[in-house]
Amino acid sequence: MAESLEVRDGAGKCERYASLLPQLRALFEGETDPVANMANCCAALRQTFGFFWVGFYVVKGTRDEGQRASGDSDDVISVFQEKNELVLGPFQGDVACTRIGLGKGVCGTAWQRSETVIVPDVDAFPGHIACSSSSRSEIVVPVIVDGRVVAVLDVDSDRLEDFDDDDRDGLEAIATIIAPWLR
Repeated sequence: MAESLEVRDGAGKCERYASLLPQLRALFEGETDPVANMANCCAALRQTFGFFWVGFYVVKGTRDEGQRASGDSDDVISVFQEKNELVLGPFQGDVACTRIGLGKGVCGTAWQRSETVIVPDVDAFPGHIACSSSSRSEIVVPVIVDGRVVAVLDVDSDRLEDFDDDDRDGLEAIATIIAPWLR
């Protein structure tokens, strides 16, 4: 188990991603808890890149309570409804939005499309959900298991146009590394 990260001062973005990938593999090795792995992933990304905000939103269903069983029993039956949404998971940064619907904001759009979305200026993104007014640009990468999105990795910057194809490639590689732990 890794206890610290090796981040070379002055290394370029691609070098930092390349260096981080094997360290994340080592960090996750032997740890089966998905929350622990997502939390350490967020911390490692923030430590390596100094991102303003980095976190996971996990796809979850909701249960509506209230349908009564027939007969003498007062038991309440949980009724599962197909109201899937993204629910805030482990993150590093300021307080964040808790739930996001399919197709809503950048996270919900990446989930709906099953593809990475890079937004150079969040104010120009239709329907952007402003969890923090300090966020200026954003990248959201879906985490895919068995052909379906199970979570998204959301990274925000307090600078405009802060994400590019190098971030897409690096973060997509990280999503692939963490995916097996999110089954």
